[in-house]
Amino acid sequence: MHMWTKSHVRQKRQSANSFLVAALALIVLLMGASQSASALPAFARKYGLRCSACHESWPMLNYFGQKFKDNGYQLMNDRDAPIWQNPGYWPVTFRILPIWHRVSSGKQAVDDPTTGGQVEQRITSSGFDISGLDFHTGGTLEKNFSFYVLPSSDATASFHFETVMARLDNVFNSPWLNVKLGKFELDNLLSEKRILTLTGNGGIYQLYHFIPQGDGNVFGQMGDNQLGVEVMGHSVNDRTRYSVALLSSNDGQPGLPYGSEAYSTFIAGSQAFDAGKLGVQRLGFYVMAGEAPTSWLTSGGPNAAIAGSGTGNKGYSREGFVGQFYFGQRFDVQVVTQHGQDSAWFGQGYGDFIDALATNNNTPGTTLPAGSRNPTWNGVLVEPHFVYSPQLIFLARYETIRMSQQSTPGTRADLGNITTYTVGTRYNPFMTSRAGFAWHNEFNIFHQTGTAPLSGTNINTSEVLTGFDFDF
Repeated sequence: MHMWTKSHVRQKRQSANSFLVAALALIVLLMGASQSASALPAFARKYGLRCSACHESWPMLNYFGQKFKDNGYQLMNDRDAPIWQNPGYWPVTFRILPIWHRVSSGKQAVDDPTTGGQVEQRITSSGFDISGLDFHTGGTLEKNFSFYVLPSSDATASFHFETVMARLDNVFNSPWLNVKLGKFELDNLLSEKRILTLTGNGGIYQLYHFIPQGDGNVFGQMGDNQLGVEVMGHSVNDRTRYSVALLSSNDGQPGLPYGSEAYSTFIAGSQAFDAGKLGVQRLGFYVMAGEAPTSWLTSGGPNAAIAGSGTGNKGYSREGFVGQFYFGQRFDVQVVTQHGQDSAWFGQGYGDFIDALATNNNTPGTTLPAGSRNPTWNGVLVEPHFVYSPQLIFLARYETIRMSQQSTPGTRADLGNITTYTVGTRYNPFMTSRAGFAWHNEFNIFHQTGTAPLSGTNINTSEVLTGFDFDF
């Protein structure tokens, strides 16, 4: 059973690198290489199952895989506790991806040697590349005590901790009460960490990361793993699910780099029902809401913000519905909607001043420009899958995000709107409890309205990718 973080093709902003983390990763490799193949297990190896038992196409979970995850990586039998496992069992998996890709980015600002100014030009490049490297270790410390740790690197071996969490399962012998503490993925039914696509713009859910043009709020990115505590529960058959998480408003960055008194919450719930021959359908909702800083103490100049000094908290929210619809054994469609809103302070360029995303600092006496409004938007994501066989899946995605209100009156109404299309295939020549391998092919087109740096016209970017996606 496999899981992956999105640190491979798309490089995100990372926390400070740690030599100790890199050393730990090296030790894991050396120790694994010194043992027999049976000593390099993951969840499937522990229970003697094929990857297809839990995955529609790895790493995307099917219904059984979601139930296994909700139970704290347990099948609820005598094999859950590690004391019953072979002493050589060590739940470690690593994953990396060699690829060839071609990226074509439109209307990039480049210097014009003839005029001394700048012009817009399409830049296209292609070649062979590698992804980052992910180490997964997780499972049970004892029955009903679960953990997951994921050191992850970019393509240059710059490591950070993507996931570090421990969980108490079935508290008071009830599946309705499970407690998780640490850094973890939000309980999105459509998981970005198990996404099937890999290109720079298609390998994320744009809906989970959208920020309006000129907005300084990075704290509502649902696709990023967050730091906090989560309480979740489910019925015995996993048809009914809920989760409530209290999070630090720091976009998952350790060390309280923004503000120590800002919190957010993520609430989700869903209900599945049997539709006969069509399969098990699921409908759900989510809400992410909270406050984050817009004001910073400085030292050494007005733009030198002090880490951890953020105050002046302002609110934001994202809410929507999720649907997982199955039409027989081969075809399914995943749907996510979103309505998002930021405080007018974020919309006017206040927010993440530490990383210079925010252009303004809300110092005492600051007032907003007359007429400033909360930026709001609506979006939808539709992702169909056709499972030709357990080894071959065809996939596609359409996402669109439309601004419904700009923060500054008079701003172009459609500024920053996004539309993206993705199609791809994944072929698994084998699927065993020892390893996973997929030949991945993908094409993505990304369109954004009015954001060309010089002309203010639309930007179109495309990427084609093929590669070998493997883990062990």
